[in-house]
Amino acid sequence: MEYFLNQLINGLCQGAIYALMAIGYSVVVGVVGMVTFTHGEVMIMGAFAAYYVFQYCGTNLLLGFSVAFLASWVMGIFVYKVCYERFFNSPRHISLLCTIGFSMLVKNLAQIFFGPNQIPMLNIVDIKFYHFGSVQISSLQILIISLVVCLALALNYVFYHTRFGVKLRAVSQDKTAAYMVGINVKRIAMLGNCVGCGLGGIAGLLICIYYQVVQATMGGALGMKAFSASVLGGLTDVRFSALGGLCIGIVENLGITATSASYRDMFAFGFLILVLIFKPTGFVKKRGAKV
Repeated sequence: MEYFLNQLINGLCQGAIYALMAIGYSVVVGVVGMVTFTHGEVMIMGAFAAYYVFQYCGTNLLLGFSVAFLASWVMGIFVYKVCYERFFNSPRHISLLCTIGFSMLVKNLAQIFFGPNQIPMLNIVDIKFYHFGSVQISSLQILIISLVVCLALALNYVFYHTRFGVKLRAVSQDKTAAYMVGINVKRIAMLGNCVGCGLGGIAGLLICIYYQVVQATMGGALGMKAFSASVLGGLTDVRFSALGGLCIGIVENLGITATSASYRDMFAFGFLILVLIFKPTGFVKKRGAKV
């Protein structure tokens, strides 16, 4: 029972990271209106940028998260310019193929520059453990969950209480109508894509700090987890996508309590398949975005 409870805490922590990944993914798909397969590589670029900041400037977490966000923001600009901007009025599969090709390009370039092996990311956070009966929770887990909650609340405030957020939601709902009322649709779509990528960069750094390792090839699996969580949330519903990420993290960690950590992905994607079999729209009542 003690092991089960501790794994549940681990699942909540990992699920919080997946939730942040899914939030970023949903923002990108909602604003741009196109599915992306570059999100995993964007996350890892943010993590690598922060890793080198930690190496040369010390373990300043605020600086590290800021650099991860900015690096992924810049990657978001490149992704938008290469994969989306010229294809708004083209068949959707063209931009989809562009994101796949761009993902492969970035992944291979990352292996050339950073190497294919795992790089330790140790002692970023001074970890302390707190015990509540038989349940153990670390200061790192508290930091991760608190940061994700704060970022989600901040994003919610931006969406519903700022002019920029109103423009983002307008572009997400109807680009033609947004253009007719004077919104620069391409500019807002690019900024929305950058916001989603920036959140992905922070999520990528969190997962690397949590596992104490960063690797150039991690992006593929992380991108698929973000995509899976977003599918559970109807692709564009930020709240339900976050719930999907949280559920995937919990199911993963509870599943490996009875088996092995090597079956982690089997439980995650098995859960996705089961949910979609019985409820094809995921956690939302209405159909997701047509992408």
